[in-house]
Amino acid sequence: MNCRAPSRASSCVDSYAESVSEGEIEEQRERLLDGWDHVAAGWGRQADRTQSVASPISEWMIDHAQPTPGETVLELAAGPGDTGFMAAHRISPGGTLICSDATNGMLAVARERAQEQGVDNVEFKQLQLEWIDMPTASVDVALCRWGVMLTLDPSAALRECRRVLKPGGRFALAVWDQPERNPWATVMQRTLVELGHAQPPAPGGPGMFALAAPGQLQRMLEEAGFFDVEVEPVAITRRYASVVDWLGETRDLSEQFGEVWAKLPDAQRQEVRERVSLAAQPYVTETGEVILPGSSLAALAHA
Repeated sequence: MNCRAPSRASSCVDSYAESVSEGEIEEQRERLLDGWDHVAAGWGRQADRTQSVASPISEWMIDHAQPTPGETVLELAAGPGDTGFMAAHRISPGGTLICSDATNGMLAVARERAQEQGVDNVEFKQLQLEWIDMPTASVDVALCRWGVMLTLDPSAALRECRRVLKPGGRFALAVWDQPERNPWATVMQRTLVELGHAQPPAPGGPGMFALAAPGQLQRMLEEAGFFDVEVEPVAITRRYASVVDWLGETRDLSEQFGEVWAKLPDAQRQEVRERVSLAAQPYVTETGEVILPGSSLAALAHA
């Protein structure tokens, strides 16, 4: 499978969905959903920190989508729901936020955070990104932060987002930028692979960087029927008190890393710590704090 040609930015993703059988797709989808349910509690524990880091992305999405009072906003793959909750304040009075996720575990986290934040103009729905169980042209704004690139068929997900938007509706989303711009994530994955504890991601399959290639997200949005597409990199910074703190967050948020870590004996865990500590040296301050850069691609598209 050749995924290098810049003129065919989406071909690798599309061909992956076409290269496996329907049965294999369903098995993979079930594994993905089970994985997200498994880490939902960890995402709940890390939700405040995650939203603090992600706030530049959420703010970009809300500022560009410009939800207004009385509108209906749909957040997809909402996780803890915080981007949608920001929109909920903008659409009051009279507006409704539909906070959705594919798993009950994540929806439970979002319900709890909505209660904590006093968000009361919200409904919760369990929805899949690749087939959104809602009427055509039923929402004014759709939001999806870091969800589309994790689906098995991102093209179908984007078409569904286009379908549920009213004419003139806005879609704001974010995917992760290229791996070299996100060492906070790649160091951990690379360490597991180098030590033989994990396999590298399948080429063209779902994952953090599945839509990171230059021009790919804009191309796929336009192919899904959107127009006036704007894509912009947004920088984030992740701060950890220590490498141990960084490892702890990763165990909570990454189903793969957490599963591998739980099975490792103490000696191999120590080996992982040492390898990560060595890779982290360029980002460690004199006080031992770890400051890691990151970049996300934020996009606005019109229906």
